[in-house]
Amino acid sequence: MKLIFPVLLFFMSVTSVFAQDLTLKVWPNGAPNDNGMTDPEEKYDGVRVRNVSEAEMYVYLPEKEKNTGAAVVICPGGGYWIEAMNHEGFDIAKFLQEQGIAGIVLKYRLPYGNDEVPSSDARRAVRTVRANAAEWGIDPEKIGIAGSSAGGHLASTAGTVFDPGNPESDDPVEQVSCRPDFMLLLYPVITMNEEFTHMGSRVNLIGEGHNMKLVKKYSNELNVNSETPPTFLILADDDGAVPPRNSIEFYSALKRYKVPAEMHIFQKGGHGFGIRQEGIPANNWPNLFVDWLKARKVIE
Repeated sequence: MKLIFPVLLFFMSVTSVFAQDLTLKVWPNGAPNDNGMTDPEEKYDGVRVRNVSEAEMYVYLPEKEKNTGAAVVICPGGGYWIEAMNHEGFDIAKFLQEQGIAGIVLKYRLPYGNDEVPSSDARRAVRTVRANAAEWGIDPEKIGIAGSSAGGHLASTAGTVFDPGNPESDDPVEQVSCRPDFMLLLYPVITMNEEFTHMGSRVNLIGEGHNMKLVKKYSNELNVNSETPPTFLILADDDGAVPPRNSIEFYSALKRYKVPAEMHIFQKGGHGFGIRQEGIPANNWPNLFVDWLKARKVIE
């Protein structure tokens, strides 16, 4: 019986390496906007969530000996209707953590009729990481954002429309910039243009009508400028859900403004392959991303 407690402590310490260090609310004092969702949040099929009405961040910090100072806010996909928290969220964060990069999974509020809700959560998440950078061992100039599918649309929205912060705000988090320093976009939805968007994501974000003001606002290939962060894009040629043209148009826009970018289009992979799916070349994208960060001198 004397051995039980030390053994238990050992297993707890091993497990903690692969668990998030912190879980925190994105808006601890209440969000400035509302998606109107009153149904209880629901988890299903592993760790997919829907009916999300409160945003949270799950922080995976690397060991001090491995820490590179870099961090990535991760936005799982799900068509702006659900969020695939495992293979497009937690699993990516754990991989980054192993590489010495802080992975911060964002469970953002879904729109449910309010198009501004998800992007306000994403911008607030980047601000929160930057505001806590010293405490978390993060370089405030090495904070990126990542997203898959509709989460890629959310990430590219935060990466194309941002602000330097409001120095007059009473909230110290709102005083800092929400601009990501780099982007990782996996098979992203980029546009709201009917010609090549993912219609499910479009309808769930901006509705079924033809509000051209909203179409332009959330067609992120139109919002690129010289201040857009360097971007790494991953997709598959046989993606039957989100046309590869989404990424191609975004890459072309980045090049027009001379923004550094790298894009990999794998022959096979389909849509939603996430991370660590065995048996396809696209499975190697995480290592390619780390190599890109090294080439960009974000990490050594």
